[in-house]
Amino acid sequence: MKKRIAILGSTGSIGTQSLEVISFFPDFFEVEVLTANNNSELLIFQARKYNPNTVIIANENKYLEVKNALSDLAIKVFAGNKSISDIVESDNVDIVIAAMVGFSGLIPVLNALENNKKVALANKETLVVAGSLIKEISKRKTISIIPVDSEHSAIFQCLVGENEKAVDKLILTASGGPFLTKKIEELEKVTVKQALAHPNWTMGAKVTIDSATMMNKGLEIIEAHWLFNVPTNKIEVVVHPQSIIHSMVQFTDGSVKAQLGLPDMRTPIQYALTYPNRFENKLDKIDFAKLNQLTFETPDFKKFSCLNLAYYALNKGGNMPCIMNAANEIAVQKFLNEKIKFTEIPKVTENTMQKATFIKNPSLNDLITTDSEAREIAKKNN
Repeated sequence: MKKRIAILGSTGSIGTQSLEVISFFPDFFEVEVLTANNNSELLIFQARKYNPNTVIIANENKYLEVKNALSDLAIKVFAGNKSISDIVESDNVDIVIAAMVGFSGLIPVLNALENNKKVALANKETLVVAGSLIKEISKRKTISIIPVDSEHSAIFQCLVGENEKAVDKLILTASGGPFLTKKIEELEKVTVKQALAHPNWTMGAKVTIDSATMMNKGLEIIEAHWLFNVPTNKIEVVVHPQSIIHSMVQFTDGSVKAQLGLPDMRTPIQYALTYPNRFENKLDKIDFAKLNQLTFETPDFKKFSCLNLAYYALNKGGNMPCIMNAANEIAVQKFLNEKIKFTEIPKVTENTMQKATFIKNPSLNDLITTDSEAREIAKKNN
């Protein structure tokens, strides 16, 4: 039987590429649910092309627009975040691709796991904010979380068939973003356009800015901790500008496994959907004869201070990663709106981490409250 897919965040970068991957294998997958936050126009286009059973627009003000545009089709149309959380309970959904950006993806992922759905996780903030809750549910339900992030997909693939006790360390590779070679004083004047010009990857605006500050890698450190049950001191970041090695695992005997591939998110998306199998596709493959060099360097923690914030948040534990994530989301949006400088993103985030209420063992309600509090603090920081 075909696997029925719900794509939460179908109009974003991961969502649109997920639809492309699904279209590669029409005999194996079909689109059951599409959801979007605000992009009603693209959601309508996707619904007409892929004919899902259900579409949901989070922005309730756009419900009638979507409903009317699809009135000639037998597609159910709903609105609101609660509808997105509820739809993952459907017996008609086999796999949930969690591609919503930010804190908004948390409740749907929790609900999907509680309802025994396989989750292909592209929303790294879910594990950053509520890693302990997610892991508890995953363990209790014996449900697999398959990472979609290229780095975590790489580590996941390297660990298949291995004893986790033999892991010496995880090595997350980072492209270094568009400002790898810039001096720290030059970052004061970078523009939004420059920060959005990633040299290797095509991603949404928020993730692209996170890559430029290297907060993206910071979030991935925390995500790796929860996904692979590895302590902070065994998670290392190395800058690899070519983005060919997507991450590595070093084992206790000194052996290192690496997963290589061209920088194309469709590959880890496909692996998450087909695991434990691999399907042939028509995507470009590496031509090693054309690879001039693969280089590596230690990240500049002073220039990319978001890495320090992430390590601090993970070591502090409790709701600190939630505080950091919320503050960073606000800071990034401020920068995109040209309200603050690029260099002020980590400053707003750190200031919020110092001011927000710390809770050592937060419940889900605590995390929801923390997210709101941290956002309000961050909004007032300039």
